[in-house]
Amino acid sequence: MNKTFTKSSYSEKRKVKEMKLVISIGGSVLASDLDPNKIRDYAKSIEQVAKDHTVYVIVGGGKTARNYIKTARELGGNHVVCDFIGIDMTRVNARLLICALGSCAYPEPVTSYTEAGKAALNGQVVVMGGLIPGQTTDAVSAVLAEFVEADLLINATSVDGVYTADPNTDTDAKKIDTMTPDELVDIVMKIDMVAGSNSPLDPLAAKIIQRSGIKTIVVDGRNPNNIIEALAGKHSGTLIYS
Repeated sequence: MNKTFTKSSYSEKRKVKEMKLVISIGGSVLASDLDPNKIRDYAKSIEQVAKDHTVYVIVGGGKTARNYIKTARELGGNHVVCDFIGIDMTRVNARLLICALGSCAYPEPVTSYTEAGKAALNGQVVVMGGLIPGQTTDAVSAVLAEFVEADLLINATSVDGVYTADPNTDTDAKKIDTMTPDELVDIVMKIDMVAGSNSPLDPLAAKIIQRSGIKTIVVDGRNPNNIIEALAGKHSGTLIYS
């Protein structure tokens, strides 16, 4: 016999979540070497925070995406074509994370902001990759955080926070513990002007964080446990908050 749920029984089944979290995970830290143990470790950290919070995860493309884009360019692909290839690879990485999350995750990478909002209503973790040519997954995560009115955006990347300059090229660069969105924009714009530099967030993402005022934490994504630490306020990254 089919079981039907009334509105009240459905509410009882679905636990009320405390906060809305958007977690951006760089492809270079999640799937650069396609190590299943690293992806499982990320899934475990995400599952832990999802017990009490509504969680959206945006996954980057990493080295694999860059390799495909490089080949596409050599074959004559224009910027938009290369962007679409990069988006495809972010969604492949998203599928890997969904595999590791199992029933905890919505079963498909969502492909729009509105779909993400709807998919979260059933209490599962929503995972997605890129969306729009010309827009990085950093920017996607910031727009999503603004759209769903998230309480916190966590950016898990290959650097351990925001620095006063590019630490790869400037030995005097200092990591910043706490900063405002305005200060973030100033620093990111200066770093971005240097070719090949390493910026923790791209300029568009920084601008969106600035306009929305969304509380953001940049952490070292090479350790999946840093997501849990960031949520607990025990991280060693950078807090961006007005």
